This record gives sequence, C-alpha cells and structure tokens, in this order.
Amino acid sequence: MNSTTLLGISEVSSRLSLSQKTVRKYIAAGVLESIKINGAFKVQEKIVNNFTKKKSYVDDILINTQKKKVLIKKDNVDWTEIYKLWNGPTKSRLTFVDLFSGAGGITKGFELAGLNGICGLDWFEAAGKTYKRNFKHPFIEGDIRLPEKKKEFYETVVKQLKGKTLNIVAGGFPCQGFSMAGNRIVDDSRNSLYKELLEIVDTLQPEFVVCENVVGIRSMLGGKVEEMILQDFANAGYKMNVTVLRAADYAVPQKRDRVIFIGNRIDKTNYYPKPFLEPSQYITTGESIADLMEHNEDAAFNHVPTKHRADMMERMLQLEEGKSLYKGYSDAWKKCPWNEPSCTIKENHGGVNVHPKLPRVLTAREMARLQSFPDDFIFEGPKNKQLIQLGNAVPPLLSKAIGLAIRRSYE
Repeated sequence: MNSTTLLGISEVSSRLSLSQKTVRKYIAAGVLESIKINGAFKVQEKIVNNFTKKKSYVDDILINTQKKKVLIKKDNVDWTEIYKLWNGPTKSRLTFVDLFSGAGGITKGFELAGLNGICGLDWFEAAGKTYKRNFKHPFIEGDIRLPEKKKEFYETVVKQLKGKTLNIVAGGFPCQGFSMAGNRIVDDSRNSLYKELLEIVDTLQPEFVVCENVVGIRSMLGGKVEEMILQDFANAGYKMNVTVLRAADYAVPQKRDRVIFIGNRIDKTNYYPKPFLEPSQYITTGESIADLMEHNEDAAFNHVPTKHRADMMERMLQLEEGKSLYKGYSDAWKKCPWNEPSCTIKENHGGVNVHPKLPRVLTAREMARLQSFPDDFIFEGPKNKQLIQLGNAVPPLLSKAIGLAIRRSYE
C-alpha cells in the first residue's frame, strides 16, 4: 500500500486505535485532514501515519452538535516520564485516602506506585467487602452525607495518620445532575457528593487532590461544569489542571479514556504521567485473557461463565468485533476485539462485554484482567455485583501511573 492510498473511517479507526466516533471528531475539528468522496470521508495513509507519530495527548476535541460548533481546547499540563520508575517502585512516605472508592481501583494503583493507603470510603456494600478483603487499612461503608458517618471517617483518618501529613485525597464523583439556570450552574441531589468532596478536602487539607471522571464531563453545559470545578478548587486554595488519559497508554489492555483533575496547594507542579506505549504496542484482549478460555469454572477466582440460550450463543458467535448485540445499545453487549485492547469495560443494566472468541459474555475474572487488576485481587458479592464493581472501577495501572507522576511532583 503506498502513501497516497485512501483509508476509510473504519480503517483509520483501526490504525489509530481510536473509536470511529473519535476519528470523526478529529476530522470535523480539522485536526485530521480528509477529503470527501461520494459522501464518505477518506484520509490519505501518509496523513494517518504522521498523525500516529505526532498525535498530541493534550488535545481535547469537543463538538457541540446542537450548535454545530467545534471547539478545540489545548490542555495546559506538564508531563513527566514514569517508565523508568514503573517496575518495582520504592516505598514512599506519601499517604492518601480514596473517596467513593468502589472496589479500590485507585487504591490498588496507588499502592502499586508505593503510596500508603489510609482509608477507603463507599456506600456500596459488596464493594466494601471487596475493599476490606484486599487492603489492610480501614474502610468506611455508608453515606458520607450522614453526620455520624462523616464523623467516623474523619476520626479514622486522623487515627491512621498518627500525626503525619495527609498528602492526597483521591476519588471520583457523579456528574449527571449539573444543569443551568440562566447563567448560573445549579445541581441536584445526585451531585451532593461533589459538594461532600469539596468539604472533605477543605476539612482535611491534603496537599494534593486527584479527581477522576468520564470524558463527557468536559463538554457538559458547554464546558461550564469543568470551569466551575476548577474555580471551586481554586477558591479552596488548589492550583488544578485537567486532561484526558487513555488507560491503554499505561499497559492497561483497554481503550478506556478518563478525565483526570490534579491539584495541589503547596506550590508544586501538577505532573501527569507521559504515555509510554504507542498504539502499536498496546496490550491486546487476546494477550490478556487467552489462557482463561481453558480455565475451569472457579467461583473462588471470580471465573464463572454465564450460561446462554442456544440462539443467543449463535448470535454472539456471528457478532462482529466492536459491535453491540442490540441496536439500542452503544456500549452494552459489545464484542471486544481480540487483536486490540478491549473496548471500555462496562456493566450496563446487565449488559456486559461479549467474549471475542467464545459464545458468552466475559466472566468477572476476564473483566478484571482487562481492567488490569492482578489475579490475587478477589471480588466479593454475587456475580452481578462483581460485574458492577468492575464496570465502575478505575484501572489500577492507570492509577499507578498517576501515583508515580505525583511522586515526581514531590521530587
């Protein structure tokens, strides 16, 4: 194939390890030069090759389809090399708490980066059992909005610190409830946890804050929600930066993009981990779960295959990789690619990812592999609750990369 060969959207998507939706956004924004032939966009192979080499990890492409506007925003972040620290990082003195922790994806990653967990917090009972099984430090289960639960959390953190500094508060928060009233952002009860995060930060005064969220939060209300978050933390004394990180860049066998806010109040640089894998080096689904195809059913290992009807099994076998079993779903019941990183691992009202080779959905252990949880990390609760924990989790290796970057900030 020569350099003037024209590639379609699906071919460009495969070459760049991006979703077709993302490729179309790049084209619409003018970031990826294209031509239109018979109503279809085409991109020269040489442009795709050059784009792969120069692709910026700090470009956030937001398309407001209602107003037909394209906004290209370049994130102001500092990158740091972490690859030399990746294997066997030394133990650090840095401490952290994990808010809205779920099963503990952030906690596991931070501990892999050599950081010291002080306390986890979540309301989800099954996730709490998982957290307590896999970590030695305390876990507070319950609604942080309740005064008695908040008191228990603060007292536990102070007791665990034993006079030491709390270096990091980490956690995600729901974002579905933000809305506009005139020119003012309002929020509903679903976002009260965001206010609790702000209050906890204000009370505990950690040196760093790390917040994780879905990419869509950046375009909510035309970017006003992101601006509000940055301003709220600035008012609390934290210089904060934000960008999108792709989990596959840090050895996670999954194309999972997440918005990461990092802020500090001690005049340090908010370093972000520089990606150390190119798309051609990504770890694939097949490399991650092939051995489990021959693994016997094992509930203690979270490897219990789902039984399906014969007609459903046939549909799964015939389903094209990257496609959903149902037209009404974009992310649920989607078949993972075998020779690429997995599509985003989710548990969506019972719809989980379809196995690339077998006529069934993924087991909890296969999902854990694709989320980068180690095999000795065991999930508690019934199988459906395990899948929810996994779908909501931050990949530990992505969290590890962030933890190492924060260590560089201190250096």
